[in-house]
Amino acid sequence: MSETPAPSVAHPPAVDSGADAGPAPLVIGLDIGGSKTHGALWRGGRLVAEAKAGSANVQNVTPDDAAASLRALFRDLLADAAAGADEVSRVIAGSGGVDTPADADRLRALIAASAPRAAVDVVHDTRLILAAGGAHTGIAVIAGTGSVAWGTTSDGREARSGGWGYLLGDEGSGYWVAREAVRRALHRYDTGQAPDALDAAVLALNGVDTPTELIGLFHSGAGRTYWAAQSRAVFDAARDGAPDAAAILDRAAADLTRLVLDVASVIGVPGPVVLGGGLAMHQPALQERLGARLAEEGITDLVILHEDPVMGVRFLM
Repeated sequence: MSETPAPSVAHPPAVDSGADAGPAPLVIGLDIGGSKTHGALWRGGRLVAEAKAGSANVQNVTPDDAAASLRALFRDLLADAAAGADEVSRVIAGSGGVDTPADADRLRALIAASAPRAAVDVVHDTRLILAAGGAHTGIAVIAGTGSVAWGTTSDGREARSGGWGYLLGDEGSGYWVAREAVRRALHRYDTGQAPDALDAAVLALNGVDTPTELIGLFHSGAGRTYWAAQSRAVFDAARDGAPDAAAILDRAAADLTRLVLDVASVIGVPGPVVLGGGLAMHQPALQERLGARLAEEGITDLVILHEDPVMGVRFLM
């Protein structure tokens, strides 16, 4: 295997207080993920406030819960900026699960309730990833609660792979990693094997004593966000030398690489590849594996996002 080149790093902008900005237009950016919604407010192009709330992605939460999260987020952003809802001139929202015009319209209606005079643009959240990485063309990959890749060229051609949700895919995501560890623990139990280090880590993190207790927990109301967070048991076990934990991460990297190659084959652009999402941004073990896999395929321009994706909105204004 050839040596994997060191990835480049995207750095965040400084936050401006905006105290002397005057009556400049207000723009709100939203990054709506499977676990949380991150908002940022710009006054006249200067970042003046940030806030977070629960997920407003209606693939993961009810429309009522999504609306409540958006109300709380807008309230906090506008309070920090000492502004009113009617002063917001534009909202740019990036969200997973925006697959059809109807999806975009539903989200736009939820947002409009909190910013009644704003023009609302809804895009897939991978666009924020690419923009936050400082790239106008290339391929964005999200590995967080779910997984997806999206790319675009200078002449406007686009392609996407994955992002179908946990029932149809999301391979390489936090949810997928945790589910594979649970499946492994159950299979080992069914075949009479005593829990090993990875099984023990999964049981301990979920506060249960036997693998069979995982079945009821998995089918309870715990949800995707809960299970995505449990993926850290696999990363911890891999770090401690558990071979099967490492194998799960190898498969995750292979699946994410396949998403990139799918997109590259359609748009004919191999990079840069901008890697975002909570799992990808905070787990070096996955970054290293994905970088190595991509390098084997001749893709060496990898940017690991080190700022929040919502900051990509400043390039979309």
